[in-house]
Amino acid sequence: MTSTLAKEAPNFNGLHRKIYLFLREKWSIRKVASLKGVLLKTVRTQPEEQRQNVSTDLWAEMRTAITAVEELGVKQGSVCALLLYFAVSRKMFSVDDAKKTFDDDVALILRGMVKINEFNDKKSAVESENYIKLLLSIAEDIRVVFLMIAQHLRLMREAKTLDKEARLELSVESKFLYAPLAHRLGLYTIKSELEDLSLKYTDRETYDYIAQKLNETKRSRDKYIQEFIEPVKEQLDKTNLKYDIKGRTKSIHSINNKLKKQKIEFENIYDLFAIRVVLDSHEALEKAQCWQVYSIITDMYQPNPKRLKDWLSIPKSNGYESLHITVMGPQSKWVEVQIRTKRMDEIAERGLAAHWKYKGIKSESTLDDWLSSIRESLDSKETDIQEKLGDFKLDLYEEEIFVFTPKGDLLKLPKGATVLDFAFAIHSKLGSTCVSGRVNSKNVPIKHVLKSGDQVEINTSSHQTPKQDWLNFVVTSKAKTKIRQLLKEEAGKQIDIAKETLLRRMKNRKIDVDDSLLMQLIKKLKYKTVTDFYIDIANEKIDINNLIDKYLEFSNKESELRETMLATSAENFVMQQHSHDISSSDELIIDKNLTGVDYKLAKCCNPIYGDEIFGFVSSQGIKIHRVNCPNAHDLFTRYGYRILKARWSGKSSGSSNYTTVLRVIGNDQINIVSNLMSIISKEDGVQMRSISIDSNDGLFQGNISVMLSNTLILDQLIKKLKAVKGVKSISRLN
Repeated sequence: MTSTLAKEAPNFNGLHRKIYLFLREKWSIRKVASLKGVLLKTVRTQPEEQRQNVSTDLWAEMRTAITAVEELGVKQGSVCALLLYFAVSRKMFSVDDAKKTFDDDVALILRGMVKINEFNDKKSAVESENYIKLLLSIAEDIRVVFLMIAQHLRLMREAKTLDKEARLELSVESKFLYAPLAHRLGLYTIKSELEDLSLKYTDRETYDYIAQKLNETKRSRDKYIQEFIEPVKEQLDKTNLKYDIKGRTKSIHSINNKLKKQKIEFENIYDLFAIRVVLDSHEALEKAQCWQVYSIITDMYQPNPKRLKDWLSIPKSNGYESLHITVMGPQSKWVEVQIRTKRMDEIAERGLAAHWKYKGIKSESTLDDWLSSIRESLDSKETDIQEKLGDFKLDLYEEEIFVFTPKGDLLKLPKGATVLDFAFAIHSKLGSTCVSGRVNSKNVPIKHVLKSGDQVEINTSSHQTPKQDWLNFVVTSKAKTKIRQLLKEEAGKQIDIAKETLLRRMKNRKIDVDDSLLMQLIKKLKYKTVTDFYIDIANEKIDINNLIDKYLEFSNKESELRETMLATSAENFVMQQHSHDISSSDELIIDKNLTGVDYKLAKCCNPIYGDEIFGFVSSQGIKIHRVNCPNAHDLFTRYGYRILKARWSGKSSGSSNYTTVLRVIGNDQINIVSNLMSIISKEDGVQMRSISIDSNDGLFQGNISVMLSNTLILDQLIKKLKAVKGVKSISRLN
């Protein structure tokens, strides 16, 4: 390409000639003439007083085009799109026109440029990693990104003609956006130049100091490099390797970072330069020959094994391949040596990785994964990697979008996010009062799905409250969590209002509310929770007057049942039970002197013979509870008319066994659990059913379930267990 660009052509001068010859390499005269016609028309149709400025802008774009061609290796379609944007931005041409006059490829790149340039005034987020992702997301085609870099590089090179404020703005963009972007795309030479120029325009004193020092030490540095290289060349010449070896001084920006990081003087930086060996090697022999060079150099100079960096076996995620070693050179100075092939060097210096077709990664959506995947193209046998330039769809961030606030701040959201998601991402109060939005100055509903690059403004209303259906279209976890929380809070307010309304209506009808009866009524109405019941009152799904009538009816039925129970003797009640033979072995007497009554021991307190007990008439029959049962107070207070006296008869026959659970807490000592189990197993009349022990921070605690016949045996067992060394407490559960 370079030789072609050097040719001369009639009727074209300077940049015109270079661009013309470049386009004619692959394009027809008709296409080139069409492009020229669009550009000339754009200039000539401008008002006369503006024509000179427009011509100047066109020349600037031509310089950008040459930069893109010579330093980034872009092709004809990219150059055409870059120059056509000059006309599109002045409303003299359109993307549709480009598609008709040229081809889909040019239109694709041009459309990406139009999108990108819409955000030139949104530089407040330039420091953000998200801004890089936004650019790549909107660009659609990687060639658009390369044209952006070329344009910025050209602007930085010419920035010395600008005022101080403009230079500062460009330098900040270079440092935080374009240099990192160039680095991630493998454009290391451009990355270094942008960093150096940025330092030059922001800290000229430091830049000049390092540049002067480098200039002063150039002669001695060159002499040392030559001294290092000579013996290496002598050994390499004895092999059949084709190579080039040279010294490369580190960039000014890189040296400045070392001065700051290591807090040393310039004279104490030992690695101001690096030696680079570039092999002209066949792809199949690349690694073997690189390691061969490594062996030759390390045989001559002592290597530092801690500073070996092998990016041959595992390349960097951006495609960088090289072998870096640090060896002790002449005069006992450490020297960094980089070993790579021409292909690797081109990728590292010129970023040719950008011309490998994106093959797509659906499981991951990051630029680094994409750059890693494009290395697969190296397996191709094609000699001209430029021919792979095609449809560079950059669907890198398909799971993310990047949108702007009204102030220009950048926000990252998952794909499918709505205006309401955006509102909650900014602030919960903004989300809860959101009624609509304005996206790119157009009114949209809260369900509107956002796209990368949208600028979003939220409209609110003090009367707006969260709705249940909002959960159906928001996608961010923050929005969903906050909506559920707000709905719950709102439900709580509604419940309080509903309770107050119900109590007020009942008070107006001079009705005293029995909470236990009301709970039974709610259950009878088949509500799973009391909350659901009151929410239906708040939403007017229940007529309060009808509810009060049902309550009165239910209350009357309960009163009648209570009177019947009180009027019926325990003897008559017992006759209704499934009786069994009365014998002297009966251990429990209910009410007066009644035996032979069916009963069940309540599981909530597990009473055993000898406990103070009472009976309770339930829907499943009579249940026996301990007097100190956790539920005793509630049963006596709410259902006193169902309580029956109960006591144990005489002495325990010993034929019945009762289950009880002991809670044990103690020091986590060796054999303490086995000691407890040993005592239980040896105790007459005690049978172990289960044991569960947890240990934490030197303490253990657990539950031991045993079967025994009465409280006397239980008390003896507890006394013996408490005597075990390490036991802090033993208590009976429930």
